[in-house]
Amino acid sequence: MIRFANVSKAYLGGKPALQGLSFHLPAGGMTYLTGHSGAGKSTLLKLIMGMERANGGQIWFNGHEITRLSRYELPFLRRQIGMVHQDYRLLSDRSVVDNVALPLIIAGFHPKDAHKYALASLDRVGLRERANHLPAHLSGGEQQRVDIARAVVHKPQLLLADEPTGNLDEKLSLDILGLFEEFNRMGMTVLIATHDLNLIQHKPKPCLVLEQGHLR
Repeated sequence: MIRFANVSKAYLGGKPALQGLSFHLPAGGMTYLTGHSGAGKSTLLKLIMGMERANGGQIWFNGHEITRLSRYELPFLRRQIGMVHQDYRLLSDRSVVDNVALPLIIAGFHPKDAHKYALASLDRVGLRERANHLPAHLSGGEQQRVDIARAVVHKPQLLLADEPTGNLDEKLSLDILGLFEEFNRMGMTVLIATHDLNLIQHKPKPCLVLEQGHLR
C-alpha cells in the first residue's frame, strides 16, 4: 500500500524534518505513527497526501510513485485517501451533513447523492440524528466523529489521522479509536499519528516511531 525509500524532507531555511525514512505499510493494516511533538509525524502524513514534496527518496502508494505525480494528478491520489484532523476543520456556517457531503460535491457528485451518502456515513459514526445541526452545537467528541464521517464518506482505501484524540479525554479517545478499528475491519488501511502512549497501550498495533526526523 505505502512504501517509503530513503525519503527526506527539509523546509526552506530550517533543519531537516525527516531524514532517510524507509518502511512499508501493507494494505489492510492498522499502524500507529508516534514520536514527540515536532518529530515529523504531520510532515510524513502530508507527504503521503501530496500536500508536501519530498526533497529526496521515493514514496509509492498502490504502486504509483507519489513523488513523480504532477499537480494535475494529485486530486486522483487524494480521492483514494481520507484525512482526519485534530482540530476537525469543519465549516461553521454549514450543517453537519453538508460538511460531510462536501468532498463528494467537490468530486462532482449530484447534491442528492452526496446528501444520501453523507447521511450513511454519519450513521456509521452514530450521528445521523445530528445531521442538520451546526458544528458549534456539537461536543468535541461529536465534532471529531463528523470529521471522521467526512474522511470516509468516499470510501477511501487509506485513512490517515493526525492526532485525532489530542483534544479528547481517555474514554472519548478510546471510542474514536474503536471507530478506526471498525473501518480497518471493513478493509481500509489506517495510519494514526499520535503521541498518546496510553492510548497505544490500551489498543496495541504495529508502530512506527519517529525521533528527530529518523525512524527509531
